[in-house]
Amino acid sequence: MIRTLLCCALLSFSLRDGWAQGKSFAEGAFQVMEKAACRACHNSDGVASVTRLIFPEGDATAEKIDRFGKALVVLVDRQQPAESLLLKKPTNKIAHAGGARIVSGSDDEKILAAWVNRLAKLSGAELAQALRYREEEAVGLGHASPKVALRRLTHSQYNNTVRDLLGDQTSPANQFPPEDFVNGFKNQYQAQNLSPLLLESYGAAAEKLARNAFRGGDTRGLLPCKPSVACRAQFVREFGLKAFRRPLELEELQRYEALMRKGPDFYKGAQIVVEAMLQSPHFLFRLEETANPKWKSYSMASRLSYTLWDTMPDSAIMAAAAKNQLSTPEAVERVARRMLDHTKARDAFDEFVSQWIRFDRILTASKDRRRYPQFTRETAVAMTEEARVFLGDLVWGDRNFMDFVRADYGFMNSELAAIYAVPAPAREFSRVAFPAASERSGLLGQALFLALTAKPDETAPTARGLFVREQFLCQHVAEPPPGINTNLPDVTEAKPQTNRERLGGHVTNPSCFTCHNLIDPIGFGFEKFDAIGARRETFKLSFSAGGRYNRRTPPKTVELAIDTKGHVAGVANSNFSSPVELGKVLFESAQCQECVVKQYFRYATGRMETSGDRPLIRNVLSDFRASQFRFKELMVSFIKSKEFPSPGETVHVANHNQAR
Repeated sequence: MIRTLLCCALLSFSLRDGWAQGKSFAEGAFQVMEKAACRACHNSDGVASVTRLIFPEGDATAEKIDRFGKALVVLVDRQQPAESLLLKKPTNKIAHAGGARIVSGSDDEKILAAWVNRLAKLSGAELAQALRYREEEAVGLGHASPKVALRRLTHSQYNNTVRDLLGDQTSPANQFPPEDFVNGFKNQYQAQNLSPLLLESYGAAAEKLARNAFRGGDTRGLLPCKPSVACRAQFVREFGLKAFRRPLELEELQRYEALMRKGPDFYKGAQIVVEAMLQSPHFLFRLEETANPKWKSYSMASRLSYTLWDTMPDSAIMAAAAKNQLSTPEAVERVARRMLDHTKARDAFDEFVSQWIRFDRILTASKDRRRYPQFTRETAVAMTEEARVFLGDLVWGDRNFMDFVRADYGFMNSELAAIYAVPAPAREFSRVAFPAASERSGLLGQALFLALTAKPDETAPTARGLFVREQFLCQHVAEPPPGINTNLPDVTEAKPQTNRERLGGHVTNPSCFTCHNLIDPIGFGFEKFDAIGARRETFKLSFSAGGRYNRRTPPKTVELAIDTKGHVAGVANSNFSSPVELGKVLFESAQCQECVVKQYFRYATGRMETSGDRPLIRNVLSDFRASQFRFKELMVSFIKSKEFPSPGETVHVANHNQAR
């Protein structure tokens, strides 16, 4: 009987093993890796993006998946296949930041082992082709870089455009429906829908702006000539050129002239034209790409202006477009450098910073008033102002921008100085050195970052670690699985615990470990800074009598030691125990340097980068490094690389609907 059972077991194993070896990569090992959620980290924006295992896009062809499978040969020990990283990492036999994704001894492991054995036998042309895959992917060979024909003006661009077009300073878009953050920014084209409420807001704003433009006549100097029949055509032509950022076609000129004649007088007619143009798609959407040769220079002028100024082109840029003087990299660079010397460039950079660093979160945050009486609306605004001035100083002072995580100083006012426990500066938001003992470092030590990543009543190591991963390393961390209880255990007087101890459950819970192992250890390094960014040496817990606040019986205070040791999984030599040490890690990190480029790319293009954008990002990063990380050089390099792709860069132009 025992012999029969043993024979059956051996036969079963043999059949399974043979079945596994006969599977194609797409049917076998690929499905195993997908089920193990390897893609969640091993993608171009995942925490394992610097490894040799990067999954192809979700819509990859069968041929692409097959090539990817063979390219995994770089993770195979061809002499001892059983010792291959491809097999031992996901089973955690070799330390793996994601833990054990595949159970040792399971059928899934056997399927993966069968593929490893097949890869170990690759040779000749097949092996050479497999090795070429990674080289081709690194340069984006064969990948399209999508572009869109039109992009809707963001609310900030709308405000800036009507300011420069009409001299209006009322910022009407502040009353529009709020824009959503997608991919970390509010200008991503896939979220730029035209809701009925937004269309209604456009109409109301256009009516008010047009009425105010000619209240009391032409007080703002919008008319190019004295009111007359001949002036009507000139006004429509010149105002239309500015509003649409390109010359009007003949039928457009005729239509708007006819509309202007409907006014009871010249000014009312001009008001009607302005109101109509402000509701036109040609005003509300800016031209990105066009097949019309007459408009190509103007579309480039628009891209330049809205990228570097966040507003419409000025007369000099439009004149250059009219003369086709934006057709060479040298000409575009000259225009770009002139634009960067204008105050509009500083305002545009501030808008980028406000979204990248998520000023909105601190401006809408609330803190426990009893624990943090210092935190007010004014304090929150001061926190954003410090970050704005600090980052602006790095850019416009031509300093090393990577000091944003390493600088030993801040720009503070008296309120922030009180939080930082330093003397108030003589002038508001002037530069003040951080005391060495404070262990503050760039943005990582500023109240803005520390407060916006905290809870109303306590710090949040997970939120702080997540912010560093996503904003400074450009690595996406998956959302918690549905149904997972994210509440931490209550703290009691009988069992007082630090945040680190309370979060210890993440290490033992398989559903939590993978992601929290990537973010919590980063957040632990900030635990000596409370929920508004003030320094603390111990973790204090207060317990009131009977669990209630009682004036006659003061609460019992328990002080616990704080362990700030942390590390950045996936970054070599990244152990740290303070923001200063983490700042040094990030300053030297290739991932952090590239992330700065990626964040600007995402903001400037209004979309996430794709495989086809790798040459552009690589080129801009190279220029950024060569300049000793001067951000102005990053912006100039981006403009030139985007407008004049290097040979071999493939570009696919999609219409607006396709891109959405």
